[in-house]
Amino acid sequence: MWRSIAAKSRVVARNFCAIKTPNNRNKVYPSQSHISIWVSSQSSQNLRFLSYFSTNPNENDHSQSSSDDSSMISGEHNDNQFEGLSEQTSLPFSENGDAQMETFTSGDVNADSFVGEENVESEAYEIDVEKLDNVLSLLQSIVDESLESTLDSFSLVLHEEFVVKVLQTPLVLGENLIRFFKWAMKKQDLSVTTRVIDVLVSSICSRDLRRKNAYALWDLVREIGEKNEGLVSVGSLNQLIALLSKLGKGKAVLEVFHKSKDFGCVPDSETYYYTIEALCRRSFYDWAWIVCEKMLDQGPLPDSEKIGKIICWLCKGSKAKDAHTVYLLAKENNKCPPKPALYFLIGSLCRDDGTVKLALEMLNDFEGEAQKYAIKPFSSVIRGLCRIKDLDGAKQLLLKMIAEGPPPGNAVFNTIISGYCKGGDMKEAVEIMKLLESRGLKPDVYTYTVIISGYSNGGQMEEACYILSEAKKKHSKLSPVTYHALIRGYCKLEQFDKALELLAEMEKFGVQPNVDEYNKLIQSLCLKSLDWETAEKLFAEMKEKGLYLNSITRSLITAVKELEEEGLAKEVSIEA
Repeated sequence: MWRSIAAKSRVVARNFCAIKTPNNRNKVYPSQSHISIWVSSQSSQNLRFLSYFSTNPNENDHSQSSSDDSSMISGEHNDNQFEGLSEQTSLPFSENGDAQMETFTSGDVNADSFVGEENVESEAYEIDVEKLDNVLSLLQSIVDESLESTLDSFSLVLHEEFVVKVLQTPLVLGENLIRFFKWAMKKQDLSVTTRVIDVLVSSICSRDLRRKNAYALWDLVREIGEKNEGLVSVGSLNQLIALLSKLGKGKAVLEVFHKSKDFGCVPDSETYYYTIEALCRRSFYDWAWIVCEKMLDQGPLPDSEKIGKIICWLCKGSKAKDAHTVYLLAKENNKCPPKPALYFLIGSLCRDDGTVKLALEMLNDFEGEAQKYAIKPFSSVIRGLCRIKDLDGAKQLLLKMIAEGPPPGNAVFNTIISGYCKGGDMKEAVEIMKLLESRGLKPDVYTYTVIISGYSNGGQMEEACYILSEAKKKHSKLSPVTYHALIRGYCKLEQFDKALELLAEMEKFGVQPNVDEYNKLIQSLCLKSLDWETAEKLFAEMKEKGLYLNSITRSLITAVKELEEEGLAKEVSIEA
């Protein structure tokens, strides 16, 4: 940060008083003018006076600038004292060439930006192109164990800019970059800085996805971080976590996350997000939730889109209730996840009987246009309420949908009708069907089948037949299940004649009897009325239609037939 501000300040200075010396064409020094700047301290809001440098303002002869170079390079006057100014800062000059004083408010300059000092000699450092080419040629080739010794032979005087230039050069193997960096760390003339570490990590993570180099990089960063607290930045750790996540190394990611505290790094939203992502990729959902809890307690939270992804990952790991906790905190911080994530969360909550009511509460967060198109989450909640037998709650939600939206379709009505039928409350089931019709919707075959099944289970065959007649009027083709429910009801009441009539009637409405209808009817004939003859006829009819009766039912027919024959034989012998 301070380098960027210093660079900007130098641009300002050069706009007014820069010259180039003949012997140092890449070095830029201020002219001999007196520039004074008022800078306010952000912490104390008190103005303090910083002098960029001071010479005799009347001596404006540029010919003397060369002679003054040595004093300026010595560090006696540091150009980093000029840090904090933006490029737009104006330094007005009077007619005689003197710089006028300008006052800045705390909004113009951040006093905290004045961190550290760097002398002119460092700023004027020039990279030896020939030596740089030698190093890059070495690193861009496949090198054996002689890399370090070859680097020693170059007699390099290492500087931060030189090392950064090497690390940023493309087409260098990641392994060689790490070896070069380790070699450079051992040199007395190089001071390892946060900037250099950031460049190394960024270079490796952007070009190398090999597990070996990822682990080597982590070992190097850990070594530096353990010895120099505060030197490793959280940005570098985030990139390293993201790299290990791509490689599917969830445990290594967790180690990096835990080590961040030892390095003096405070995890940010990216740290939490990439760590949770890596753990969920490896299905370590319990560990992911531990990290997620720390994020919720300490913050900060990622953006809304990433919050949505975290919620979906937890739901996939059967942690819908924990995902709901993340959702609540995100909502408090005005970071509402995207709609697909909310829909997925509601659907996941509805799969567990204990969290259906949480999903019901979430529906209150849908308003206006968002509610009108939220048919999927509303339908999920209604299914959940019906499953836990809260039919009154499901009905109330249905009425709310009719009044406010989203408009319910046949599927929603059928879910509630099925719930009432299974509970034996046929009166409510029929009322819901009438409500469906009042909405301009047409009861489908499933609607009629569910109600017929409910009546048949309760032995109310007359009402079931009435519903069947209504179904015939509105649908030219019915379902085999529709007739199966009626046949089962008649068999239960041992009214086999009516059951056989329905079996014959099915084909008239485009329904082919299947094995289930025949099987149920044959078993009932054999077990309840011992009518093996009718059972045999049905068996023969099945063969003609290409249907096959299971061996148990066939054996049942044979057993009943033999029983009856034995009984007749005994009667004949007694009479004789």
